[in-house]
Amino acid sequence: MLVALPSAIAFGVTIYSPLGGSYAAQGALAGILGATALGLVAPALGGTNRLITAPCAPAAAVLSAFTLEYLGAGNPLEAALILLTVLGLVAGALQVLYGAVGLGRLIKYMPYPVVSGYLSGVGLYIIASQVPKFLGAPKGSHFWHALVEPGAWQWEGIVVGTATMAVMVAAPRFTRLVPAAILALLAGMATYFGLALMDPALLSLADNRLVVGRLGGAGGGFVEAVVGRWQAAGGMDTGMLVQVLVPALTLSVLLSIDTLKTCVVLDAMTRSRHDSNRELIGQGMGNIASAVIGGIPGAGTMGATLVNISSGAASRVSGLIEGVLALVAFLVLGSLIAWVPVAALAGILIVIGIRMIDLHSLSYLRSRSTVLDFVVIASVVATALTVSLIAASGVGIVLAVLLFVREEIGGMVVRRKRYGNESFSRQMRLHDEMEILLERGREAVIFELQGSLFFGTADQIYTALEKDLARCRYVTLDLRRVQALDITAAHVLNQLKDILAEHGGQLLLSQIPKKLPNGKDVRRYLDEVGLLGPDSPVRVFGELDEAVEWVEDRILEQVAMERREEEALALHEFEVFRGRKEATLAALEARMEKRLVPAGQRIFSRGDAGDELLLIRRGAVRIVLPLGDGLVRHVSTFGRGSFFGEMAFLDGEPRSADAVAYTDTELFLLSRKTFDTFAEEHKKVALSLLAGLASVLAGRLRYANAELQAAES
Repeated sequence: MLVALPSAIAFGVTIYSPLGGSYAAQGALAGILGATALGLVAPALGGTNRLITAPCAPAAAVLSAFTLEYLGAGNPLEAALILLTVLGLVAGALQVLYGAVGLGRLIKYMPYPVVSGYLSGVGLYIIASQVPKFLGAPKGSHFWHALVEPGAWQWEGIVVGTATMAVMVAAPRFTRLVPAAILALLAGMATYFGLALMDPALLSLADNRLVVGRLGGAGGGFVEAVVGRWQAAGGMDTGMLVQVLVPALTLSVLLSIDTLKTCVVLDAMTRSRHDSNRELIGQGMGNIASAVIGGIPGAGTMGATLVNISSGAASRVSGLIEGVLALVAFLVLGSLIAWVPVAALAGILIVIGIRMIDLHSLSYLRSRSTVLDFVVIASVVATALTVSLIAASGVGIVLAVLLFVREEIGGMVVRRKRYGNESFSRQMRLHDEMEILLERGREAVIFELQGSLFFGTADQIYTALEKDLARCRYVTLDLRRVQALDITAAHVLNQLKDILAEHGGQLLLSQIPKKLPNGKDVRRYLDEVGLLGPDSPVRVFGELDEAVEWVEDRILEQVAMERREEEALALHEFEVFRGRKEATLAALEARMEKRLVPAGQRIFSRGDAGDELLLIRRGAVRIVLPLGDGLVRHVSTFGRGSFFGEMAFLDGEPRSADAVAYTDTELFLLSRKTFDTFAEEHKKVALSLLAGLASVLAGRLRYANAELQAAES
């Protein structure tokens, strides 16, 4: 309370001073009532532990600017009073609406340069509005007008303000037991009464513009003023309501950002997690309550909250007690508040304004990579000072979005590019087939895309693929790492499809994300924009390996190496047994088990005991690795003429993966015991078999090494 109350009084005086010197006291009272209402209602309904809600600088900046602009247009003073109340009421209602529809989480994502520029702009605005009060200039004097007319200054006010600012800055270096704002206010009042010893006229409240004056309103008591204001509000027309909508929108957004920014810092310090939407509802109800009783709006404030934490607060009760103590302070010290010097309040606010300026942002000028961020901050500040805070927020958001688009455009959407002779599927091919793929693999190319595919990167996609569209028959786009996709990027994909189709080529898509981070169903979206569908030539695969395997099969078909459903191979037709005596192989085949495995049936499982070498006479077998929770990873595929199970055959250890028949499959099974017995009789053939196994395994490793090198490059 000791931190929040002096600032609340100062903010209230700032808002009401443009109405005339006699309204400064009513502004002080409005600040106290605002601190009371916000302190009682916001913690009760918001629910963020330790947060202190009180009148704040953004509220003072927006409301004082509105008052000056409204009166400057020649509107009556009574209407300005009504609209100040209605403005706070509408801003609170908008905050409740934000929380109710779930906008709390979105407001937190306001770009930092916008927040920095807005805070700096508010700080400069407050300084500019307080300098005339600090100098004791006549009512209605603006910043530059007050500076260039030294004859209108009151030296007593300057002395009081200077003493206040000095203590406000120096006090934390000596003690933190008493808040600096309280010590500064006491120093300002002590200085004022010290000057009064030399000038007895300063001890009179009548027509004394150096002090706040008796609490209440102009032309009657405070209660009468509030009641009369609400009675007058009943006569408002639509035009008057329209006038407050934009300022109320500005105020609601700024207060929400101020609160949620404080909540984020609070979470980091206390390792807690606040509910943004609930807090906005609580803040909105607090601002509504404040407006109803004639107080000024506010938000969760950083300074008072940090003091609250350091004092040992642990729950919402601390915020409620702060509101009660603000009311008690008003009731007990009400008469003393009348003697608070206006220059002392101005000094406190000038220090607060200086501290709001983000001087760290000047360091962004040192680096080329952050210069544009500084431009955003400077643009927000300039717009805030020359136009309005809502315009500043709009300019900042537009510039931040442009910077974001620029960064996205600058990022590479093609993560990696590989040709078909640099990377292969997990299908275990025969040596002859691999030779064909090495020779003809450049007919196929794979592009792994990443990031955001949108209008800013659509040209980059087309440029990256353009050279390969004419010479490659198969273009595969892996979409696994894509985070965003818009209609422009989808149109480019449609163009790629058509260009490939003109020379008999084909576009393939693999690993289309089920949903993007924004919730978009990519498969359905691509269907709606015409890229996919029953008549589309674009093929879609669940995994990149499936797409690569399909392309390899097509390339092999082109050179008459199609994997056909032929008769089951005899033993002498396997690559590892070529050139051996038929009689010897016939003797070995007689000892081998023959097995027919229907498609989908498991041949063996990971961890199974077994040392058989399995040779595929016909069909295909997939090797998969169980990952748990029903998930498996495809390791490799073996086709007709290949073998698998060689690891257990060689070392006798349990099976390391699952083997499943991909199609109806016929196998030869050669157990290690059978082989050892056969080897005693036919050592040369046995050694030849082991050498063949080693040769095939070495070939697989070479292809794997080549693929790893391509991936690294």
